[in-house]
Amino acid sequence: MASRANNRIRFAATGESLQAMSPVEALAWLAETVDKGAALDGVTLAGPGDPLADLGPTLEVLSLIRAKYPEMELGITTLGLGAEQAAEALLKAGVSRVTLLVDGIDLDVIRKLYAWIRPGYRTVPLPAATEMLLSEQVMAMKAFVGNGCSVGIRTTIYPGYNDAHAEDIARIMGSLGAEFMAVASYVPVEGEEALLERPTPEMMATIHAQVSKHLRLIVVPETITAHAQNCSECGCQSPATFQPKPSTGRPNVAVVSSGGMEVDLHLGHAAKALIYGPREDGLTCLLETRSLPEPGFGSARWELLADILKDCFVLLAASAGESPKKILADRGIRVLITDDDIAGIVDVLYGGGKKGSQCRKGKAA
Repeated sequence: MASRANNRIRFAATGESLQAMSPVEALAWLAETVDKGAALDGVTLAGPGDPLADLGPTLEVLSLIRAKYPEMELGITTLGLGAEQAAEALLKAGVSRVTLLVDGIDLDVIRKLYAWIRPGYRTVPLPAATEMLLSEQVMAMKAFVGNGCSVGIRTTIYPGYNDAHAEDIARIMGSLGAEFMAVASYVPVEGEEALLERPTPEMMATIHAQVSKHLRLIVVPETITAHAQNCSECGCQSPATFQPKPSTGRPNVAVVSSGGMEVDLHLGHAAKALIYGPREDGLTCLLETRSLPEPGFGSARWELLADILKDCFVLLAASAGESPKKILADRGIRVLITDDDIAGIVDVLYGGGKKGSQCRKGKAA
């Protein structure tokens, strides 16, 4: 649910990242998961960005979860930038466990691993940023451990970069109070050029033995590494696959598009919306085009839009501001940001494949 990134590993995926959920959407996903009977002992906030890169939404979702599920254990997975300053607020919000993403504790190793690090709202030159990262991770350990949090480490092994460094990470972080170290293998992203070879089983076995000397070892399966790089422990459920679904009261999809083929408009620039939904025979089609409120009414514009789209469960746009996303989410309409073709994404939302059959009744007026 964290939308803002504060770092990038050189070997990370270059394609489009997962879209973050709003706090309201995150609570809805959790409620849906609980209602399905999932046995959850806690919730960890992680990715696709960093929960501490924008603290406001993180505290908001923690508050929402605490209000609805007061007994549920709360945690975060973070790089640790800004953790010392945020620790008090996080502890008050109910956070009791923290997983720190530590892929190196040597400046040379870190500088080779990271493409950039952004401690605040601007990118700092890498030499200075790596020094700041090391310092803030140590301060994060002290702040959380000192206040009674359960703190663990997650390390991804990048062959030729930090594979000979894992035991040092375990030893030093263990001395600072870490309780476990989750070790993951670098896994090339499916469909993208592999920038590194995967670690060999022999390499990982050696690293596991080294780490076990200092900390409780958690081996992260490659299936989890591949789809949830920020997952704090194996076996957790990821909201990455969560998507809004039609209901009896909200069966339709709204789309803003300049030509009726692709989702290519900013919500704030859209004058009309295409409404897709099931016909009487069950086939999903373009049903109609609706005029949208004109700019200039502040938040009232988005409240009016929610009324216009009261039969829609999702709105597709190429971009949208935080205010309309929050207002519409509060009114039961999730805003999905995408630049995909309309036929494909609508078909997926109704449970079909990426390019399933679609009925389309022409282009946008």
